[in-house]
Amino acid sequence: MILVVDTNVLFSFFWQDSFIRQILTSKNIEFFSPEIAVEELKKYSSLIIKKAKISNKEFNSEIVRLKSFVKFIPKNNFHGFTEESQKIAPDKDDTDFLALCLKLNAPLWSNDKELKKQNKIIVLDVKDILDLYLD
Repeated sequence: MILVVDTNVLFSFFWQDSFIRQILTSKNIEFFSPEIAVEELKKYSSLIIKKAKISNKEFNSEIVRLKSFVKFIPKNNFHGFTEESQKIAPDKDDTDFLALCLKLNAPLWSNDKELKKQNKIIVLDVKDILDLYLD
């Protein structure tokens, strides 16, 4: 199974004992995300560092580690789906994630309830993923 992962899920990777981290590091699911997700994580690095109680050096190491579990895809690899994703995205910040889902024909793992309001892409929240993971 393949999944596109939203940035809001990737934030949890930085918490050492997070169950989401355990899922992201499993070999049963192939994870993808647009490269913009890495930029978003870096943008909020000070918040992540504070909440996860890690150092800046640990944050940078964890970004490298995250890249070994999630394939971050450049926008030019899915830009052909951007126009369609703009039509269904409840928020313009979700466009790249939805475009990547369209390109890969994959569901999106996101905890954003607004994304479930569109009917083109299957959106799974953490409960849905736990159900899949524990089966």
